[in-house]
Amino acid sequence: MRGSAALARRFGEIFGAGELAGYLALIHDVGKGSCSWQSRLLEVERRGGGRVGVPHKHAGTVLAERYTHLEFGAVVFGHHGGLPGMERLRTELKKALAGGSEASAVGEAIYAVERIVPEIHPDPRPGPPSWLRDLPRAERRLGLDLLLRMVFSCVVDADYLDTAAHFEATTPHDRGPVVMSQLLERYEERRAKMLAERKPSRVDALRQSVYEQACAAAASKPGVYVLHVPTGGAKTLASGGFALRHAAAQGMRRVVVAVPYISITEQNAAIYRDLLDPDAAAGEEPVVLEHHSAVDLDAQAVLDGMSSEQRAAWEARAHAARLAAENWDAPFVVTTTVRLFESLFSHRPSQMRRLHNLAASVIVLDEVQALPDRLLEPILSGLRGLVDHFGVTVLLVSATQPSFWELSKWDDLERRTVIDDPSELFDALRRVSYEWRMGEEVTLESVAEEAAGYRQVLTVVGTTKDAARFHRHLQHATPAGEVLHLSTRMTGAHRREVIARVKALLAEDAPVQVVSTSLIEAGVDLDFPRVYRAWAPAESLQQAAGRCNRDGRLPGLGTVVVFRPSDGGLPRSNEYKAAVQASDTFFGPELAEPDDLAALEQYYPLRYALQQGAPGSGLGSEVENLRRTLNFPEVDHAFQMIEEGRSVPVVVIRREEDRETIEDAVGQLSDPYRVCGPEVLRGLQQHTASLPRHEAEAALRSGLAEPVTGDLLLWRGAYHEQRGLDPDELEDRGMFTL
Repeated sequence: MRGSAALARRFGEIFGAGELAGYLALIHDVGKGSCSWQSRLLEVERRGGGRVGVPHKHAGTVLAERYTHLEFGAVVFGHHGGLPGMERLRTELKKALAGGSEASAVGEAIYAVERIVPEIHPDPRPGPPSWLRDLPRAERRLGLDLLLRMVFSCVVDADYLDTAAHFEATTPHDRGPVVMSQLLERYEERRAKMLAERKPSRVDALRQSVYEQACAAAASKPGVYVLHVPTGGAKTLASGGFALRHAAAQGMRRVVVAVPYISITEQNAAIYRDLLDPDAAAGEEPVVLEHHSAVDLDAQAVLDGMSSEQRAAWEARAHAARLAAENWDAPFVVTTTVRLFESLFSHRPSQMRRLHNLAASVIVLDEVQALPDRLLEPILSGLRGLVDHFGVTVLLVSATQPSFWELSKWDDLERRTVIDDPSELFDALRRVSYEWRMGEEVTLESVAEEAAGYRQVLTVVGTTKDAARFHRHLQHATPAGEVLHLSTRMTGAHRREVIARVKALLAEDAPVQVVSTSLIEAGVDLDFPRVYRAWAPAESLQQAAGRCNRDGRLPGLGTVVVFRPSDGGLPRSNEYKAAVQASDTFFGPELAEPDDLAALEQYYPLRYALQQGAPGSGLGSEVENLRRTLNFPEVDHAFQMIEEGRSVPVVVIRREEDRETIEDAVGQLSDPYRVCGPEVLRGLQQHTASLPRHEAEAALRSGLAEPVTGDLLLWRGAYHEQRGLDPDELEDRGMFTL
């Protein structure tokens, strides 16, 4: 109890809630003082180990309600199963106080524990930070929602760290304070060396100007900053330089870079590791943590394809596996926007344990245009709460900056610009011209035949199924050169290998044809003379264009061909339809090109208005209303970054030399009596691909996959050497019908 309390107090002190977090951590396991829990513990020990399985959360919840406030009882009650809604919390408190066996166990536990740990009855009583009381009444419930999430994170992370240290017979891991000025110095030295070794480009001077403006802006006070730079303007280096310099100037603890696509996570993490991680011989801990694991360790619903035996084993190992969740205890974190915001609005412990580490940090939202419109209200509200009350600075990075200040959540928030005149930069960095293929006769096959006539071409399509089919068409039509494929159906390592191969072929000026989903179009450092992009919202068209003549080395302009395939797939969401409708209004033949800043300024407000007025659409006001009621499970259910349904992470043994390493990690995660650290899941990230949920369930039923922990699966079926978990290939082989 005291070990968890000390950790939670230290975590909470960062945002003025140290005593509150420490007290809630102290009392969270008071229920284990009951005779029934202790007797069961001895029985399990005699059997050789396992879960005790006796509920123990009511005693601490009663104390939390008595000495703090009802709402903070949710932190104690939810420390295993997740933050409850207030209605359930009140019901459980009545049960614990109304007499009967439950109330008897509560009184018994409190009486037993208070003799050993008398401070469970605190004087003075811990309270929330003063800023909560000072908020206007209309905003107080949202402020309380965010505070509860951050305090819950402190308690859960402290509990997990203390538990892991107990089983490992060590002290809880503490890397100690990080001096950001030292990291900044290392960053600057290595950046200078990196640039000196690069092949010169005619846009280098403009990129240097962007970097210098970012460094100058970093000296200002915390808040929300906008880095509006066209594609190819070296945003990755500039945003890293801003973040480290700002953190050093303001005494902040870490930098968290969130990007929309795993491919950018992998690329950016590699760049930042080169710039920040210590030399291998130094024996120091790494600085950069790359976290994009999509494993849901708190998954409550077992996949429909599990057998009863698989279900029993899965349930037995679920609790221990949660200790493997990342807590972002690193100076520089590179993650995905899905991981960031689904953690912020989750109610489950393994997702939320990392939230307290956002306090006093710089959050860089790279390619911010990819944030889902239908969740903008809670996202903007949450970010503003972090800035106003938890010492956070937010940097919005994009070539296509959304009009967030047009929305009520930010209409009175100061907008701090990093670049003095973005329009001047856009004019100077214009490197492409656009062509359009919009007739009914346009198909995936016809575009593949046209693209095959060029030596070096990138084609970006809308879905993984389109990518696989276009790849087949391109292979058939291409007379020479390599035809490569990229999608999330490939493992992380496979994608990195393909991207490295593409870069090598381009550097050699060798023939190369690439087809990809949108994962390639934002931030991935590739430079093609010709790019094809299937019709999509305007920001996607411009981002794809950023892969064309990126370094300005062509004698003229590169060519971007926008096409609308009659047989192509598109997301079916109302959000996507509104974005496409707004794009149809402003962009296309005889209209503006996708990088027209004036058209983009009109595009985003129309896009938002179309959603606010359509049935079943909106910008997330229903999630905000649920937050006001402190209904944490329902907020979690309503806040889904991926609208079409959560994809399922699948570990693939692609190469025989990786088999032993992968199977050892899977074995650790599968063992209900073994405590794993975050490094186990971290090591599997590169071997993980994604499947739509319905395909994952079909694979389980047909024996092509096995459950590991949470919703993580181990793949036992075919893996295409170019297309990964190819949907058509799996169906053609009769492995399962999609």
